[in-house]
Amino acid sequence: MELELLSRLNEMRSKRIAVIVATDMTDGLQSGKGRQRLFVRGEISDDEPLNDELNARFLSGKSGSVGEVFLAVYLPPPRLVIIGGVHISQHMVGLAQAAGFDVSVIDPRTAFASPERFPNVTLHAEWPDEILNDQPLDSYTALAALTHDPKIDDMPLEAALHAGCFYVGALGGRKTNEKRIARLRSSGVSDDQLARIDAPIGLDIGATSPAEIAVAVLGSVIANLRGKA
Repeated sequence: MELELLSRLNEMRSKRIAVIVATDMTDGLQSGKGRQRLFVRGEISDDEPLNDELNARFLSGKSGSVGEVFLAVYLPPPRLVIIGGVHISQHMVGLAQAAGFDVSVIDPRTAFASPERFPNVTLHAEWPDEILNDQPLDSYTALAALTHDPKIDDMPLEAALHAGCFYVGALGGRKTNEKRIARLRSSGVSDDQLARIDAPIGLDIGATSPAEIAVAVLGSVIANLRGKA
């Protein structure tokens, strides 16, 4: 791989941007080397012959050959941002980490966001806007808002919808969600975006305990990640 292309690839990966390296082997079958191009998700020309295949690979995350071209897919690791250091969150952390997610918990309430309650996870005892301004959300991130407090939950929910997070969920029943929708709509969030909020949060499996709800939420996150929702 040429140094310039490698540098560009590393730059995109450090920014959590999905890329594909396409290697055309028709002019390098004997040496095992061929002409290479780098494609950045969202920046592919409509007249690119591989357009459909590239977009499909970005969704599947699978590398492979298309004729004499090999497509090497580089996707950011999936990330789960949990708003609220509640009991559900304590159960979710270990489950999500075991499933391969990069997990972080944000809660300005220091009684909840304590190292004793969350010993093995990235923990931010700060307001969500302070963290998300420096660590913005993206399309490979899932966000679960679990505090039941609009002052804490609303900002990250709005940010997640604008960022195109692959999953956006919020704890609360029908009436709570109706009030939440009204607040977010008044802030300029569109109805199409609001329709993406998973509320009540999680798969409908009859979960009642914090541990069961954590399983239901993670199940919904994974279903959205894999395109099964």
